[in-house]
Amino acid sequence: MTDLPARPLNDGTTVPALGFGTYPHEEVDSAAITEHALDLGYRLLDTALSYGNEQAVGRGVARSPVPREEIVVTTKIPGRHHGYDGARASVRTSLANLGLERIDLLLIHWPLPRLDRYVDTWRAMVEMREEGLVRTIGVSNFTPAHITRLQEATGVTPAVNQIELHPYFGQREQRAFHAEHGILTESWSPLGRGGTLLAEPAVTEAARVHGVGPGQVVLRWHVQHGVVPIPASADPERRRANRELDFELTPEQMAAVDALEQGRIWGQDPDEYEEF
Repeated sequence: MTDLPARPLNDGTTVPALGFGTYPHEEVDSAAITEHALDLGYRLLDTALSYGNEQAVGRGVARSPVPREEIVVTTKIPGRHHGYDGARASVRTSLANLGLERIDLLLIHWPLPRLDRYVDTWRAMVEMREEGLVRTIGVSNFTPAHITRLQEATGVTPAVNQIELHPYFGQREQRAFHAEHGILTESWSPLGRGGTLLAEPAVTEAARVHGVGPGQVVLRWHVQHGVVPIPASADPERRRANRELDFELTPEQMAAVDALEQGRIWGQDPDEYEEF
C-alpha cells in the first residue's frame, strides 16, 4: 500500500498514521509477530509494561532489518509505578526489557485519579524527555479534566492521548478537545475487538462497494477522522489487510458509520477504572 501521511505532533515530531498493537498475543511469539509487522510496513509499535511482552517486542525490533530510526516504539507506565520515582523506575525497566536506549513514545497507561499521582508521574516524564530517555510523552485514557490538570500543573500538554475509540464509541467531544489543544488522538480497540461491529450493515455495505473487508472500512473511518488506530492481530493475513487502506469512504459512508454510536462498550470509565 501507499503509506499514509505521518501525523504531526505538538513537540515537532511525527508518528505514522497507523499503528500495530502487540496486545494480546496469547501463547504466540510476540517477537515473530513484531518482526512480521515491521516487514509489512508498520512503523508504530504499541506495547506496555503491563502487557508482559516488552522483551519479545524488543527482540522483534532488534531482528528486523528496518532501521531503528524509522520505528516508533510506544510503551506505558502502569498504575503500580505512578509517582515521580516510580515513573523513572518504570522507564528504566522498560528500556532494559526492550533493549533500547530511548523510548520513542511514553504514555501514562491510566490516570487513576483516586491514587492522585498522575501529575507527579507527568513531571518525571517531562524531565526524562529533556534528558533524552524519551522522545515524546503522552497519556492514555485521560479525560479533558485530567489533561487540563497536567497543563495547569506543568505547562506541558501531552502530544498523544490513546483512548477507547471505535464507531460504537466515537468520542466526539474528546476528539474536539484534542484538536483544540493540538493533541493527537490514538485509538485502542479500534475494531471494537470484533464483536458485532464488523457485521453492521453500514460497515459491510461500504466494504462491498470498495471491495475490501469490514475491518478495513472501520480503520479507514479512523484515518479519515484524523485518528491513529492501533489494531492488533495475531493473524498474518489480517495484519496485512489492516494496512491496505488505499480507498476513501464517501461523506455518506462516514456519516452512516458515525451513526453507529452507542457509547463505551468496555465499562472502563477513566474517572473510576483502575489498573495497576
